[in-house]
Amino acid sequence: MAQQQTGSRKRKAPAVEAGAGSSSSQGLAAADGEGPLLPKKQKRPATRRRLVHYLKGREVGARGPAGLQGFEGELRGYAVQRLPELLTERQLDLGTLNKVFASQWLNARQVVCGTKCNTLFVVDVQSGHITRIPLMRDKEAGLAQAQQGCGIHAIELNPSKTLLATGGENPNSLAIYQLPTLDPLCLGDRHGHKDWIFAVAWLSDTVAVSGSRDGTVALWRMDPDMFNGSIAWHSEVGLPVYAHIRPRDVEAIPRASTNPSNRKVRALAFSGKNQELGAVSLDGYFHLWKARSTLSRLLSIRLPYCRENVCLTYCDELSLYAVGSQSHVSFLDPRQRQQNIRPLCSREGGTGVRSLSFYQHIITVGTGHGSLLFYDIRAQKFLEERASSSLDSMPGPAGRKLKLACGRGWLNQDDVWVNYFGGMEEFPNALYTHCYNWPEMKLFVAGGPLPSGLHGNYAGLWS
Repeated sequence: MAQQQTGSRKRKAPAVEAGAGSSSSQGLAAADGEGPLLPKKQKRPATRRRLVHYLKGREVGARGPAGLQGFEGELRGYAVQRLPELLTERQLDLGTLNKVFASQWLNARQVVCGTKCNTLFVVDVQSGHITRIPLMRDKEAGLAQAQQGCGIHAIELNPSKTLLATGGENPNSLAIYQLPTLDPLCLGDRHGHKDWIFAVAWLSDTVAVSGSRDGTVALWRMDPDMFNGSIAWHSEVGLPVYAHIRPRDVEAIPRASTNPSNRKVRALAFSGKNQELGAVSLDGYFHLWKARSTLSRLLSIRLPYCRENVCLTYCDELSLYAVGSQSHVSFLDPRQRQQNIRPLCSREGGTGVRSLSFYQHIITVGTGHGSLLFYDIRAQKFLEERASSSLDSMPGPAGRKLKLACGRGWLNQDDVWVNYFGGMEEFPNALYTHCYNWPEMKLFVAGGPLPSGLHGNYAGLWS
């Protein structure tokens, strides 16, 4: 068992992993054409400010006007733009776990993750300690045994960070845990999905939506009595017992004339401002629902890039969705007929956009080739390397696209690796998931080898 390093050699391989397409809870999506025209970026004042000035302001409790206006808003925007070039990697040892598909920060030092080998665990990014979380089982046993090879593709926290939604032991079921204890609360295994859950989005603190490979989205409502202590869920031997729930509404993805059999839901993103839910399906369409007590479909739009649309995110500030595909990120404002933001090309050898997140005007792209890219939506270009590394100056760009290359991770040198890949000494990791801890200025990134037959993992803390 040895580590394998990122490289550029190409060989024909078996199928690649679709991955989780996960992202931070804020982000964008893609559409026909290009995207809405945004206001031009204002020129920065001549005064030079260091990132530490902004951090010091946070530390002593400085507060700017609402909406981050004025000087603090300007400093924060500056910090967001300068942070990527300051990040350095510290790899985390995940043992022999196979491919991290989903992740979310629980607090300042703990990240919860889900893997292809159907393991839910919490990693302490300071000590490296890993705690495995027991998965919830369906009422009817045996269904999960026939679902090997899927894993946990989605992990999402509700707005108040009191509940966590993910997959169960049966990947067709929606599992809800209480936070911060991670005690099991309820399992959506009754009259729900008939295939793997690929995506989850919270509409409120007690309402979640799941998207499945069976071509449906399901709306689930959690009873507040479950987590307000009025129901005691423990067995005679003290083990936690959880409720088994059914969805309040199930909506099918409409069949497309171009690819009617491939309606698999790959990603979801919710607009709290508009109370609308966006979804991406593998037949190359973006769908939008009005999300109330039920889901009411508003539109379906053919995407400009239709291969491997596996991640979606939304930004409330810009009212934009973004969709990641095999080699592009496309942008969509459903309220604009004419889309004026051109799609960006990742140019990473066709390995695909595997994870997306959006914060203010910067979108972070995790690729299938082990690299992180950063795109400024206002300037409509990638962030570039700086000619000088000094934070006291404002150096001009060096002209090279800023790219953070992730480390080797761990790869199982088994028969598949030997027979199909000739024992390649260098192999890139697909970055299936990443999530920011902005108060601590940290970025957690994880994934594993792209070909579905290879077994391995990567996790790193960038700070």
